[in-house]
Amino acid sequence: MAADPAFIDTNVLVYISRPVSPGHARARIALGQLEKDGAPLWISRQVMREYLAVVTRPQVTAPPLAMASAVGDVRRFRSSFQVAEDGAPVLDRLLFLLDRYPGAGKQVHDTNIVPTMVEHGLRRLLTFNTADFRRFSGVIELEPLPVP
Repeated sequence: MAADPAFIDTNVLVYISRPVSPGHARARIALGQLEKDGAPLWISRQVMREYLAVVTRPQVTAPPLAMASAVGDVRRFRSSFQVAEDGAPVLDRLLFLLDRYPGAGKQVHDTNIVPTMVEHGLRRLLTFNTADFRRFSGVIELEPLPVP
């Protein structure tokens, strides 16, 4: 019997694709275990856009990837993971959640992951970023990875 599906947060993809990153081994082990358990793995178009933005900008911990490399990664993600669409029903759920769980600025991006998951019947979120999702614990289940 396959495990419940899991939604993969952007930070997991960033760490898994950067072997020098401090969370690389943890992300790799977690994804490997989910695959071994037979859990369908999901991402969204938002996650792929966030990935492109994160890995192509200079950071303290890592030099930026060339856009061609980042685009190649996203193409692989798109073929390796199931992709959850985030159309009008997701926007309606997002607005509801923003009324119920106040957040602003960058938190809107994290909040949008929750209705995307709910709309596709997904409950498990694999992330290094538990702080921004803890407030949704009644809506989704966090599968936290320890912050490197």
